[in-house]
Amino acid sequence: MPNTIAGITIPDTALVREATALVRQAADDTLFDHSRRVFLWGTLKAAARGLEVDLELAYVGGLFHDLGLTLTYRTKDRRFELDGAEAAYTFLRDHGRTEEEARNVWLAIALHTTPEVPLHMAPEVAVVTLGVETDVLGLELEQITPDQRAEVVAAHPRPDFKRRILQAFYDGMADRPQTTFGTMNDDVLAHFDPAFQREDFVRIIQQNAWPE
Repeated sequence: MPNTIAGITIPDTALVREATALVRQAADDTLFDHSRRVFLWGTLKAAARGLEVDLELAYVGGLFHDLGLTLTYRTKDRRFELDGAEAAYTFLRDHGRTEEEARNVWLAIALHTTPEVPLHMAPEVAVVTLGVETDVLGLELEQITPDQRAEVVAAHPRPDFKRRILQAFYDGMADRPQTTFGTMNDDVLAHFDPAFQREDFVRIIQQNAWPE
């Protein structure tokens, strides 16, 4: 893979190489290429906003953000975002990064399905959401030039991506449906499983243990 894609130079460090190897081993092509694109889109958009981002931290955030969907790293009792966040935190601390740095990447991954909030936090938090919103939702795609888009997609293709990423989301969450409450992830389960019953926030309030 080229070290520079669409003007973004991927750091040639032991941390980055080991992060790449870890995710490459755990994830299939769909998730791996998506995660690299998230780093690239997010970094491009962060630069356009004048944000100074630590590229190593942004890289780990981008690459690990969907790690909780993989067989190796997913659990059955918590949100997939937390699985990836915990893996990234441990990885960064093991590689000598500070508590604050590792915690910011933890937040970046834990909150990447939470709209708006990450964009008001540290650049290393915002960059992951910027990348995810670009690659999955196509938000503000016009901020990426056609040449940049072409170069990124040439390096990390998107064959049948919309269908494949939805399937990856479902496969990673189907056996822990209770963890999707309060996120858009329950939309994915409802799409694939007609028997899925969403939790109802209003019902929880109305029927909770507090007396009237």
